This record gives sequence, C-alpha cells and structure tokens, in this order.
Amino acid sequence: MASLACVWVVTYAVLGLWVSAAIPLVYQLASAASIYTFARTRRYMLFRRSQLWMSLVLPFVLQWSLGGFGNSSAVCLWGFTSPLGALLFVGAWQAASWFVAFVGLVAVSRAIDPALAAGAPYIPSGVTIIFFALNILGVTTTAYALLQYFVRAREREQARSERLLLNVLPEPVAARLKQDDGIIADAREDVSVMFADIVGFTRLSERLPAADVVALLDRVFASWDSLAAEHGVEKIKTIGDAYMVAGGIPLSREDHAEAIADTALAMAPALAIVAAETGTVLQVRIGIDTGPVVAGVIGRAKFAYDLWGDTVNTASRMESHAQPGTIQVTERTFARLRERYELVRRGTVEIKGKGQVTTYLLLSRRGDQASARSTVMRPGRQHRDARPPSTPRHSQRPRTRTSATRVFADAPRRAGHYPVAPGLAAPPAPIPVAGEGGRQRRTSRYFRRGKEGYSGGRAVVLLSLSQNAERAGEEDQRIGGGRGVMVGDLP
Repeated sequence: MASLACVWVVTYAVLGLWVSAAIPLVYQLASAASIYTFARTRRYMLFRRSQLWMSLVLPFVLQWSLGGFGNSSAVCLWGFTSPLGALLFVGAWQAASWFVAFVGLVAVSRAIDPALAAGAPYIPSGVTIIFFALNILGVTTTAYALLQYFVRAREREQARSERLLLNVLPEPVAARLKQDDGIIADAREDVSVMFADIVGFTRLSERLPAADVVALLDRVFASWDSLAAEHGVEKIKTIGDAYMVAGGIPLSREDHAEAIADTALAMAPALAIVAAETGTVLQVRIGIDTGPVVAGVIGRAKFAYDLWGDTVNTASRMESHAQPGTIQVTERTFARLRERYELVRRGTVEIKGKGQVTTYLLLSRRGDQASARSTVMRPGRQHRDARPPSTPRHSQRPRTRTSATRVFADAPRRAGHYPVAPGLAAPPAPIPVAGEGGRQRRTSRYFRRGKEGYSGGRAVVLLSLSQNAERAGEEDQRIGGGRGVMVGDLP
C-alpha cells in the first residue's frame, strides 16, 4: 500500500482534492516514523500494532473523503491487509478481532455510502477505473504474498519436524506411525546386531569438563552415524558411551551380516581420527551376534524404536567380554562371515546367562591388504627390521618362538616409523608376558610418531605363550594352543 500511496497523493493533489491527498501522505509519514522508532527502541509490539491500525483505518477514511465505494474505487479493500497481517504475525485468535473490526468498518461504510455519494467530488471515470484495477491487483497481490510466506514457513516447519522424527525412528517405521496409531511391532528371524563401547570413557569423562565430554562423544557418534548410513545399517540407539546398530531391520536384506561387519571394521579407524584430532586416548570394543529379534515402537511421551531378544543380549555380552580394540562375534555370525572375512577363533568365553560360548575375532575382509601383508618386530629390537617403503617385507612370516612376538598386518610404514598400538595416542605401560622357561618378561610397546601423525592400518598382536601361560594370568588372551590375540585399528 505504501507504493500506491505515492500515486494517490500525486493524483488527488492534481485534482485539487487536498484532504484526500493528505491521508495517504500521512500514512507514509507515520509508517516512516514507526519504522524509525522500531529501529531505535526495538519495541516490536508498538511497531506491529501501529502498522495494523493504520492499515485498517486509513483506507476507510480515504474512501469516506472521496465519496463512498464507487468514487474511491473501493479503496477500503486495503483494510483487509490488516487482519491478514494479524493472522500471520500475531496469531489466529488475535487475528479474529482484527477481522471483526474490518467487517464492522465495511458495514459502517455501507450505511453511510448514500450520504457520502451525494456530496462526492468529481473524479474522471478513467481515473476511477484505473484505481479500481490498481486496488484489486494491489490487495490480491499482497494477500497472495502473505499466504505464500505463510505456506512456505509451514512447509519449512513440517520438513524440520519430519527430520526430527527421522532422527528418532527409521523412515519406514515413521511412515507407519503417521498412518497408524496402534502398536507397531515386527518379528525378524535373521538380523545382525552390533554393540560398540568406548573403552575407559567413564574415567575419561571424570577428568574432562562436561562440555568437552559431550562434544567428544558427539564427534565420535557423528562419525559412526555416517558409517551406518554409508553401509545401510540402522542405528538403534546410544546408551551412555555405547552405540547400538542393527542390519536387516526394519527393511530386510540378505547381506545384513556383511554390512554390520564392514561398519564394525570402519569404526575403529574413525575413532582413531577423532582421537588424533582431540588428543585423547580412545579405544573401542565391539560385539556382534546374528539371529531372531523383535522390534517395535514403545512409549507415548518419548517414543523410541528398539529391539529385544536373545540376539540383542548376546551381542551386548560379546561387546562387554571383548578385549579393547577387538571385534568379537558369535558362532552364528562367524558362519555368515567366514567365506568373505578373516576371523580367528578366540576360544570359549564364560558368558553370563549362557555359560561357555565359543567366540571369534573379526580381523578384516578377505583380499584386503590387511590379510595379505605382515611384518615382524621383535621386542626390544623394533628398528632392526626397518626398511624403506620401497622394499617392504611382505613375504616374511611371523616367527614362532616362546618369547613375545608382535605381528602387524596392513601397517603402512614410512622410513623409521612403526604403527602405534590400536587406538593409543601415547606409549602404554609395559605388558607382562610369559617368557622362555616360564619366567616373566616385560616387553614395552614402543612406537614412533611422525610429523604427519600415526601410521594407519589394522594391528594384530600375537602373544606366543609358553606352557606356563596360565600362571601368567593370560586366560582371556588365549586362543586354543596357548596363543593370545588382540586386534585393533590404527589411527
């Protein structure tokens, strides 16, 4: 209306209708003063109320000064922008009163129109018709622009609500929930479930400020969320510093075990990147099981999608009984992965509620460089076998000795640099292992760090134990034949 007010001022001034020309001029000056006051005081309520009142009253005052509906080209139509603006910027209930006020002014104008028309000034018919067209186009365009803004704002909010819902529920489940308010439950006979836990995070959180703890955990889980989306598995939930993922649900897929395995193998390198960037010591242990589960949505105020069943419990036990830096799987998962992945038998592990369970450690995919290359370093002589990257010792086989032996697979080496132990940002304390003749020997893990950071890859540590290994307290690291294994991903 402000732009058309200039046309009204000039036209009515030329026709000698000074009172009618002064009304839109007053509107322009009052609008400018209102905007200036708002810019200085930031009193939005005053600014909004003044604009709504001027938009409602001044068009009717102009119409009355011109002699009614016909002679003014129904300029009172501009008063309808006031309830429209109130609907958009004030609210539905408050806008109703503005609309009632507009209807009341129209009724008053209709009642006094015959009296006003009798004393109406002369305005050429061509001007009246042009102003009719301008008033109709101006009001409808303003109404359309306001409605367009309102609809787009609503669509943005709907999209935001949809994103928030999909952050809580899988997309197929969210679609079902919007269509059906009943119980949503599914039974799946073949699903792979994985639990991942950051080792020692509770102690780390006690040393860090609360903001740093949340920021660190957010970075770790955000990187794992990306891996879950990349491999097409479903993140179920986080419990403290534990992370739960499932494959084959809510949508079935034949390769769910492989997808979970690929996700698990990528989680430790992603964690190592966060550890290197934040300067913290982080390790992860992972447990996987495959089998039947029950899935569904529970809760009313804060609903959640969750899984239940023996498979879920067993996967959780696999994680809690795993060594730091390892991926421990059950026999059922081993049967699904044995053809395409490198796994080693850990042995039997006492699992609460299940007794002795045979478990396996997932190392890598078959054909990956991690399973094709190995390098031996003897304790205390880490640099003796160092070679430039141009002449790696790919064919060297691990030596079988009664003393401790470390075997690193898929460890890209630069000259003079050796891979760091899984997930470690600093050399750890020496590890006691059984030496020759049953005596205890202490071998320290020593690794060099280059300017570019730690070397990357998957490390496999084999501890060849003597017959007296049981006395050394290495029960959890034994793998049939008295050989212990620790597996981890390098930064």
